[in-house]
Amino acid sequence: MKEFFRLLKREFKLFIGNSTLRTVFFLAPVFYATLLGFVYKSGKVENTPVLVIDRDNTPLSSQLTDMLDDNKSISIIKYAQEPLSIKDEVIRHEAAAVVIIPSRFEADMLQKKYPELNVYVNTGNVLTANFASKALQLTIGTFSAGASIKALQKAGMPATKAATQYEPFKANYITLFNTTGNYLIFMWPAMLAVVLQQVILLAMAVSFAAEFERGSFVKEYIKMKRWAFPSMLIKVIPIWIFSILIVGVYYFMHMIFRVPMPEGILNFILLTAVFVGSASFLGVFISILIPDALKATQILMVIASPAFIISGFTWPLSAMPAFVQFIANIIPLTPFLQAFKILLIQKGSVELTYPYLKHLSILLVVYAIIGWIALKIKLWFIFKKSTPEQVENVSEL
Repeated sequence: MKEFFRLLKREFKLFIGNSTLRTVFFLAPVFYATLLGFVYKSGKVENTPVLVIDRDNTPLSSQLTDMLDDNKSISIIKYAQEPLSIKDEVIRHEAAAVVIIPSRFEADMLQKKYPELNVYVNTGNVLTANFASKALQLTIGTFSAGASIKALQKAGMPATKAATQYEPFKANYITLFNTTGNYLIFMWPAMLAVVLQQVILLAMAVSFAAEFERGSFVKEYIKMKRWAFPSMLIKVIPIWIFSILIVGVYYFMHMIFRVPMPEGILNFILLTAVFVGSASFLGVFISILIPDALKATQILMVIASPAFIISGFTWPLSAMPAFVQFIANIIPLTPFLQAFKILLIQKGSVELTYPYLKHLSILLVVYAIIGWIALKIKLWFIFKKSTPEQVENVSEL
């Protein structure tokens, strides 16, 4: 036990004494949390440019343009005459859509000939395209309904009956979860989890690999050669403790950016603890397996880099090929983000997160066991190769 605490104290000193690790583990999460917080601070995209080409130039077409301009989500750029190249104008203004009001629009409306309005959506950016499409559908739909009801009223139909003639039944659309469509609430906390996993894996990549590389393992761990799991704990405990500080900083930043905290805070703390544990044991396993610190870092970054994309957070796992799903399911970030979405965005019952907590717990146990086996084998090979003089010298210290 005395040797365990001696090495644990040494591990803290090594961690704090390594300027690269300090920068990566402490400054990177704070920097990214602040940067991403300001990126998504507005929560919603507003004043998205939309081009309106009015080929009719009548009071009714101008009324439609004014209604579109009143929508805060979009900002109208009106063309009284059609430009030479619509595509070039879209690129020049970074417009999300183009609305083309046809000639004879007012005349056809009055004669009930149902003119067609063409809306071209710029899907070069899917996010702004979706926001613009929703705004255009709402405004154009409202204008169309109002114009139809007005026409029926002019024909002598009472207003109440005219409304039912245009709309024979009502459909109420009620949004669930993140009802304001706030992108800060949706993306920012998830990205913080990505950064946390990234820095844990980076820190763990050099844990054992660096010791093997510089040859200090035999000297320092001679008395622990029969104790593989406690040796692993010596490496991960500093990461676990420092992760608490990072999560504390994240909590503080939730208050700064006014992002709500997840439901069931105790369950969230447990979920985060298991996530940190499984990510650190994954890092330990790779660090033991790859004796070169640089290669271990590269391999862990290959694992961590696509983790968010394949996690199922923004694109459903069911839409991915089976082999991608398998890779996603062995990365701790995947079940953590699924549970995190339930607690933060969907405000669901804590019980719904249990399958993902179980998934994370399995990953933690599996990575701990295979890491322990890998270290056992590594210890056997290392101390088998070490000369009696080396062992004697170490024993005398």
